[in-house]
Amino acid sequence: MNALLTRLGVSPEIQAFFNIGGELLFHYGDTREHYGEGFHKIPTTENLWVAGNETANEVIVSYSAMEAMAFIAINRARYANLQQLAFVAIGNQLQQGQVDWLRQTFPKRRFTLLFGKDEIGHLTDIKVAAGIRNTTIHIYHTGQSRQVIIDHKGKLVISKYGEVSLNRYKQAFHIRDRIRTRKPIQSLTFLDQLKYDAER
Repeated sequence: MNALLTRLGVSPEIQAFFNIGGELLFHYGDTREHYGEGFHKIPTTENLWVAGNETANEVIVSYSAMEAMAFIAINRARYANLQQLAFVAIGNQLQQGQVDWLRQTFPKRRFTLLFGKDEIGHLTDIKVAAGIRNTTIHIYHTGQSRQVIIDHKGKLVISKYGEVSLNRYKQAFHIRDRIRTRKPIQSLTFLDQLKYDAER
């Protein structure tokens, strides 16, 4: 049990599921994520942090282990059986090898993406979803007009900043798959939401 997580409202069951000890260190192979009072260090790496069941029905993908833990702490009632979940964190910046690994390791699974409510989070949703489907896309940003252009197999879709989302991308290109996003209601990330809820 970790005292900081307990104060944040993360249950003993969830802490046990993630094998939490005294210090909040999450290993990505060559480096690690570290969380504590007043700091959160998320690595940039080609490796991944992975927890849960490799044969799970649903794979939850985020930037960090702490974001994954915050998500399940907030949404525990939606998931009757934690053993049917796998969690993967990519670190600060998505790498092509990471989505290749996701696609190869978890074929035909449901994916839930937790990449924040900002523009970067929405674009990461799209990049990860395209990578899981093994589809090459190109994303361009225009400066003064503040637009995002997505090139999907030679077809272009142009969106204004603030209007880009995985759902709109899938509608524009008529994509149907088992990949969805979840966004916190009141905060930028689920970890921010967990901290906000703990302070009330």
